[in-house]
Amino acid sequence: MEASVLASLILILISSIFAQPRALEYPQELISSINPTTLPSSISVYPTIGTTIPQFPPPPLVPALFVIGDSSVDSGTNNFLGTLARADRLPYGRDFDTHRPTGRFSNGRIPVDYLAVRLGLPFVPSYLGQSGSVGDMLHGVNYASAGAGIIFTSGSELGQRISFTQQIQQFTDTYEKFVLSMGEQAAADLISNSVFYISIGINDYIHYYLRNVSNVQNIYQPWTFNKFLASIVRQQLKNLYNLKARKMIIMGLPPIGCSPHYLWQFGSRNGECIEEINDMIMEFNFVMRYTIEELGKKLRNSSLIFCDVLEGAMDILKKPESYGFNVTTDACCGLGKYKGWIMCLSPEMACNDASYYIWWDQFHPTDAVNSVIADNVWNGRHSKMCYPMNLQDIVVQKA
Repeated sequence: MEASVLASLILILISSIFAQPRALEYPQELISSINPTTLPSSISVYPTIGTTIPQFPPPPLVPALFVIGDSSVDSGTNNFLGTLARADRLPYGRDFDTHRPTGRFSNGRIPVDYLAVRLGLPFVPSYLGQSGSVGDMLHGVNYASAGAGIIFTSGSELGQRISFTQQIQQFTDTYEKFVLSMGEQAAADLISNSVFYISIGINDYIHYYLRNVSNVQNIYQPWTFNKFLASIVRQQLKNLYNLKARKMIIMGLPPIGCSPHYLWQFGSRNGECIEEINDMIMEFNFVMRYTIEELGKKLRNSSLIFCDVLEGAMDILKKPESYGFNVTTDACCGLGKYKGWIMCLSPEMACNDASYYIWWDQFHPTDAVNSVIADNVWNGRHSKMCYPMNLQDIVVQKA
């Protein structure tokens, strides 16, 4: 019986790599235009006598939002790549605004969707999912690619992905288009007033260090490995600064030692987190916070914020009831103990209501958790996890 089930799942997995992604059936233009502050086209801006004068939405707090990262913020890049890391089929996206899969690794929104709304911007299109025209990119671009890591080869066993370095290059190309279209000063003003959201690094553990690729564990102790990753991030942030980026949010890593996959793999008896893994993540976040703090002192007129996702996530895991969650160890979608053995591949593998779950699949949180994380990034609503300030502080201060 198990063999037949596994064979069926393998067929689904293979078809997901080579078939035309279903997410592409839903126009990217519609997803990009989703904005609760958009004025309905039916309202006339020249009202007749006796009609109510419409309330126009306030202008965006920033010109654009640019996103760099991995599956935590991928909004559709991997739909266009040959890779196992895809979220272009249901049940992914079933609770999204369109109720269709878009390439987001969640049942609904990802953190940058919630932050786009806070900033008064439409949802940001993926780099490979828009036409490449300046008009499509004026409100921002999402370069994130599932499977990407800080190290170029991280996630390579999954197939194609756009690495951290390659995403920086894609932004460089975007900036050059802006310069050619609107002039150097206007392009610099747009970029320097925009927000950059960077969420990357977890695949350097999941698909590199913890798998001991190239015998890396014997070459680097966790602390040394963390400092190596931080040095790469530091240089890439300087590269972004040289391309006029001034407002940058750098996300730390989540407690993957509590994820359903590692609970299953390490044989957790009662859902206890794998502390050995979480200790590495805690060290990484410590090193990154210090690195960002020191770099922020050296980059003039910059606002660099580090957000410790582990802190925010552990607050949820320690008191889930106060957040409305009652399933803390099992994924909503997957197969095996804790639903952590086989990835989410079909609607039949998913729970009925993900709003009570912390984990959506083997590694990714639900829409509800993404909302909490976004709130914490914005103003620390649920718990303090961003230093030295929150996103609201730097954009409202400017506004």
